Amino acid sequence: MRAAIIGETKVRGEVEVGGAKNASLPILAAVLVNSKNINLKRLPSLADVDEMLKLLSASGVKILRKDDIFSFSYSELKGDLSDIPSKIRASILLLGPLALKTGKAVLSYPGGCNIGKRPIDIHIQGLKKLGFTVDVEEEFIKAEFLKAPKEVNIKLPFPSVGATEHLMITSSMMSETTVCLSNCAMEPEIVDLQRFLNSMGAKIDGAGTPNIKIKGVSSFSNVDFKIMGDRIEAGTYIILSLIANGSLIINGIDRKFLNYVDFFQRIGAQVETEKSRIIVKPSKITSFKISTAPYPGFPTDLQPQTTVLACKANGNSIIMENIFENRFGHVEELIKMGAAIKRNGNIIEVKGPKKFKAARLIGKDLRETAAVTLAAIIAEGKSTIENFDILFRGYEKIAEKLQNIGVNIIL
Repeated sequence: MRAAIIGETKVRGEVEVGGAKNASLPILAAVLVNSKNINLKRLPSLADVDEMLKLLSASGVKILRKDDIFSFSYSELKGDLSDIPSKIRASILLLGPLALKTGKAVLSYPGGCNIGKRPIDIHIQGLKKLGFTVDVEEEFIKAEFLKAPKEVNIKLPFPSVGATEHLMITSSMMSETTVCLSNCAMEPEIVDLQRFLNSMGAKIDGAGTPNIKIKGVSSFSNVDFKIMGDRIEAGTYIILSLIANGSLIINGIDRKFLNYVDFFQRIGAQVETEKSRIIVKPSKITSFKISTAPYPGFPTDLQPQTTVLACKANGNSIIMENIFENRFGHVEELIKMGAAIKRNGNIIEVKGPKKFKAARLIGKDLRETAAVTLAAIIAEGKSTIENFDILFRGYEKIAEKLQNIGVNIIL
């Protein structure tokens, strides 16, 4: 899909963030632990969520929607989903739960954005320690459950978000097993997953710290659950307001999840946080140096958007990407628009402030497409963005929300 954006916009008004994509996907995978009624609120309308719902439905989960509530239940599951191509990385989270429930699971190899190496070896190593055999073929991955150990200690070689979630979900179902995970990812979305699982009767402690303990249980209860707000969507709108000299109120996000606000404030951003909203006022941004890191470090999912902010800052900024080696796809597109950016390995130097001019832009992955969209909103003239629909994977009702705060966008 192509989008046309007429730039030089000063955004105004209010915007509501949706449920967090990065919490919704593991929570949907965790639906498999419980055959009873599960009601989810604030499940965002996103392409990636639709893909996960499709996989759950194919596995035998009954899904009903009434207004903004999704209900899930099942009586029997199918473990072989090899006939359904995977378009999302999070499909791997279904492997352990399905193999445990059905004895053997077969999935298409997980897809997702091409932003760098995201090997599934940490998932595989963890499942093997939990009593599974795992085989990886060119197009498929297979897991078979053999025997549950009584106690397992697993130290992750890297604080992988996906592997932490996968092992939490799978371990919660293993009633004879106690699992201690160390060097875990600490993202707020993992805390939300623990909150969801425990609300059904799981016994998990430690999410949000490097050490998580799971005592498997044999049964789960009905649950009504509301998914947390999307902190990456909120951060994207903060950056939009800052580069567009805007006055924006961002609703629906708990301030305790916003570990990056201090960074924006340090570089001159007039950002105020209340319990469930953010207020952004016109600001003068100074140059900065920042490195991405696992939570509580600066999120890699905001790095491309922050590069656009660096282009408007006073002075030269340095951005170091430490998570994904291919997460600089936006640099070439921003240079088309007049940005002055030099790359040296995983580091870019950005000279600012620079004015953007309209250009024909190409979206390559989710966050890179978000970055070039921000740049187009403030550029001189009319820009076009090819593959704009990539944004539908992670930004709920993005075109409608942009229009509501003054952006002239035509799909």
